[in-house]
Amino acid sequence: MAGSPQAVGVVGGGLMGSGIAETVARAGYRVKVYEPIVESRDASRARIERSIGRAESSGRISADEREAAMGRLRYVTHLDELSDSDLVIEAVVEDRDIKLGYFRRLNGYVREDALLASNTSSIPIAGLASVVDRPERVLGMHFFSPVPVMGLVEVVSALPTGEETIERATEFVKSLGKTPISTKDRSGFIVNMLLIPYLMAAVRMLEDGFATREDIDAGMRLGCGHPMGPLTLCDFIGLDVLYAICDSLYEEFKRPEYAPPPLIKRMLATGWLGRKSGRGFYEYD
Repeated sequence: MAGSPQAVGVVGGGLMGSGIAETVARAGYRVKVYEPIVESRDASRARIERSIGRAESSGRISADEREAAMGRLRYVTHLDELSDSDLVIEAVVEDRDIKLGYFRRLNGYVREDALLASNTSSIPIAGLASVVDRPERVLGMHFFSPVPVMGLVEVVSALPTGEETIERATEFVKSLGKTPISTKDRSGFIVNMLLIPYLMAAVRMLEDGFATREDIDAGMRLGCGHPMGPLTLCDFIGLDVLYAICDSLYEEFKRPEYAPPPLIKRMLATGWLGRKSGRGFYEYD
């Protein structure tokens, strides 16, 4: 395989894809973002411009660095335009079938020595690798939101993932100024396998009428020193994302602590997704 990636492709211009693209461009890499929907493409660029603008106004980067980062960013509407990428990071919706479809298509477009990574937070990597001709180049690269701020990336090794793939990915993550942690390929990896039971316990506590949302959150903020309470964190992550992670974890382990509580299902049916929809466990402007 080739050395450290220089040109990076990102599949998906949503919240996570935009954050990954911004972070990679600010680190000096050329980035192509595949986003075929015009509205999503415009929203992604505006989101990145706002984020980089805040970094400049706070003094974290200079005006020249802001312009250079935006100059390294390009949007494309066809997957074959990612064919010159050394690394492609898939960051689409947390749906196994949709991700499999993208990996099948990418397999026909990207070079054989290019790495293929998924930003999935819970879906096993082995399944994604199974539809790629050279599965040893497939891995998980799980960033955390908001990507430009959060310093952690889980580097996930599936059974067929090659050692060189992990080495290249780990060095790439370090070059972004982030800390990589290594994990094997189990649903939820490290962080979500520990985090989800905690968050779902808070939802069940509220669902049972045991305590108010405010007191549950205050208890963990003031009693445990957490920066935000579990229900606020649920809203921040997105209840649709959490539901998908719960489903994946429960499917793999069949443990009740991973099952999504009925309250979350009812909230999703009502359109209450958290901060991004204006309503979750709390209300937002």
